[in-house]
Amino acid sequence: MMQNSILIDKKNDLDKKKVQFFIKRFFDIVLSLVGIIILLPLFSAIYIAIKLDSKGPAIFKQVRIGKDGKEFIIYKFRTMIVDAEKKFNLNIDTDDLSNFVFQSKNDNRVTRVGRFLRKSSLDELPQLFNVLFGNMSLVGPRPEIPEVVKHYPESYRQRLMVLPGITGLAQVSGRGEIELGKTIYYDLKYIKEFSILLDIKILFLTVVSVARKEGAY
Repeated sequence: MMQNSILIDKKNDLDKKKVQFFIKRFFDIVLSLVGIIILLPLFSAIYIAIKLDSKGPAIFKQVRIGKDGKEFIIYKFRTMIVDAEKKFNLNIDTDDLSNFVFQSKNDNRVTRVGRFLRKSSLDELPQLFNVLFGNMSLVGPRPEIPEVVKHYPESYRQRLMVLPGITGLAQVSGRGEIELGKTIYYDLKYIKEFSILLDIKILFLTVVSVARKEGAY
């Protein structure tokens, strides 16, 4: 299968790139801090819009799985009604995990403001704080929910070798509309081929993808 065609050799694929990972972390800190400061007015505007549109907190917090399988709290602007998770049954076919798709195009739990935030990817902006705190990076595999990770075969768990990212190779290759198997393939490809230049390319393609609203809903 597509996602099983890549094997990460930690010693050769990661350990030899320690300097580049150090540089990556430096840029994560600088860019996330600068981004938070510059975008504070936008943060405030989105916060007010969410509060006016629907009841509940403006910031959504959720447990995700990060580097080395460690849990952390991810921050997003709330795009759904309160207690949306209680009104959704996550059906995971463990015999066909590679074709699992988490998002839905027609989710009636999404609010009016939330739909705009998702289309523009502005709901992801609070994750700049995750990057600053060190449990995420600007670029990397998207952090998965525990309910999905617990079903990972060993080959899938390779994506937990690096910090998860706000964006990644999978996101610029399809964003929310590609299956888990393809996502894993792109994540492992990214880890194996990681370089600072690749991160810059992915960030550029992310801007283009967001501007075109490709695969976002």
